[in-house]
Amino acid sequence: MYNDSQRSVIEQTVNNATSWIGHRNFDDKDVAAGQTFLSTAEGDLETIEVFSTVVTKPGRVVMTVYEFDDQQNRWGASMGSANVEFTKDSNGRWIPFYLKGLHLNKGKSYGFKLESNDTYIGVGEAAGSAKHPPLDSGKEWKFENNQQQPHAFRYFSLAFKVGLKAA
Repeated sequence: MYNDSQRSVIEQTVNNATSWIGHRNFDDKDVAAGQTFLSTAEGDLETIEVFSTVVTKPGRVVMTVYEFDDQQNRWGASMGSANVEFTKDSNGRWIPFYLKGLHLNKGKSYGFKLESNDTYIGVGEAAGSAKHPPLDSGKEWKFENNQQQPHAFRYFSLAFKVGLKAA
């Protein structure tokens, strides 16, 4: 998916588990997943890709990118968003969200959140351990519509690739 001027600056490509996103019919809850990461380079964001493992029915998934405060462990202001229609053909593929126009600074933390109100999909994730997390500089987050605070997991990480155009 990358062109000559774009490069992946951070990625976690291990996929040994599944994180679910969307509307769960069995308990009528909306669930979202997020991932935080440290930008290893400065540049203009082109894409963030996630690995689709299961699409239960076609639908639109929204990715929103945020500033993230690592010290306070707090999601900051929204920087922008993109949406993609997931279909059965999305199963087992890297799906790009085109997020042009956003600038990332080297050494700063960011996060993205995936949500949908009209489908229920699985995206790849890596399950590690407290001693061996899959990603050194980030956490996977779980959001439910009835929770006051989301839950963060250092020993889980979504499967993702961040593509930047050099500044």
